[in-house]
Amino acid sequence: MQRQSHVKRPHSGETRLDALQRHAFDYFLNETNLANGLVADKSQPGAPASIAAVGFALAAYPVGVERAWISRISAIDRTLAALRFFSNAPQGTDPDTTGHKGFFYHFLDMTTGRRAGICELSTVDTGFLLAGMLAAAAYFDRNSEDEQEIRSLADALYRRADWQWACNGGETITHGWTPEGGFLPYRWEGYDEASLLYVLALGSPTHPLAAEGYIAWTSTYQWKEIYGYEFIYGGPLFIHQYSHIWIDFRGIQDAFTRDKGIDYFENSRRATYVQREYAIRNPLGFAGYGENFWGLTASDGPGRTTRRVNGIERAFFDYAARGAPYGPDDGTVAPWAVLAALPFAPEIVLPAIAHFQDVYPQVTGKYCFRCSFNLSFQNEEDVHGGWTSPYHFGINLGPVVLMCENYRSELLWRLMRASPYIVTGFRRAGFTGGWL
Repeated sequence: MQRQSHVKRPHSGETRLDALQRHAFDYFLNETNLANGLVADKSQPGAPASIAAVGFALAAYPVGVERAWISRISAIDRTLAALRFFSNAPQGTDPDTTGHKGFFYHFLDMTTGRRAGICELSTVDTGFLLAGMLAAAAYFDRNSEDEQEIRSLADALYRRADWQWACNGGETITHGWTPEGGFLPYRWEGYDEASLLYVLALGSPTHPLAAEGYIAWTSTYQWKEIYGYEFIYGGPLFIHQYSHIWIDFRGIQDAFTRDKGIDYFENSRRATYVQREYAIRNPLGFAGYGENFWGLTASDGPGRTTRRVNGIERAFFDYAARGAPYGPDDGTVAPWAVLAALPFAPEIVLPAIAHFQDVYPQVTGKYCFRCSFNLSFQNEEDVHGGWTSPYHFGINLGPVVLMCENYRSELLWRLMRASPYIVTGFRRAGFTGGWL
């Protein structure tokens, strides 16, 4: 396997990276309810908490301690607030709870911690939450009472999740459940961000997923050749990033990747290059696209509408899972997703990030990058300025903090390599080689 090695960063690039990572971390400092550890889904006033954002926060606090952005004591207090909340929060089939069967609702009220709206009990978002808990348990390894409590609560919460129930009689894991309608009709099938979910489910000592479930999942992959790159296809960038935040896939292989002669890290590197090549080719002719202007992923958008732009009728979307090269694509890019690809391809990520910051200052906000922007969606005040999302999202900024750190120190990868549950999950999935 050939892989791009890390390139030496110029001092100015490192300073830029320091600032972006720190400002992304500030989101979790400022958008968290200290009483219960819940983190707002986005910076919009009144937004509910996202359990995935809590998972990213729990993994980010150790980064903050190591970088001296937060004291160890403050990080412990925040971590314990979240773990105690989820440990004591009501579970059951009543629609006004926090979760059921060890899983939690996608969105929660920031103050009460109860289900927000009629959202689903989310398996994958619970996975990100549990991964953050396991990362915290691995980092806070001292013998103090508080750090022992972190480890004890994280372990109990992980063991509580009933992965067998979440399969609803099938081999693969369902997307979720609601008290009103039961299990959702969708399953985690096809290559996506669920790699981590399956490893967590397989590693459970209490309610594990059957090993056949992982084989059933990988059997739904699509292997494609695009622009000369062969890889397991996934259109949006986040698909190739989220599981890698916690898991070091370098040099380890399951049956599928052994057969293809790659690993999942290399797969993500190729997917990153495909995104850049798509922008260079720019088949739909969107404004800005090019060598240092790319990054299609799940992101906020200018709104579901149609406009005539430079004589072309364009369809635009609101929040959507944009992808390359098969779309959807409405000209909206997400610089945060480019930055989160840093471990895979720093040689193309760093120049793109510099370009975004230096040429398009509107996309840099209070917390690192805003969610997304679109130069083809013209506005009346500035015909060349396009549209920029007014919001920051926790599930965007967590990957920035954590993938920058994996690139710089491999902190999260090192913590999770030491988790016996992760190791067990990988071995049950048939992974061999490398650090395993």
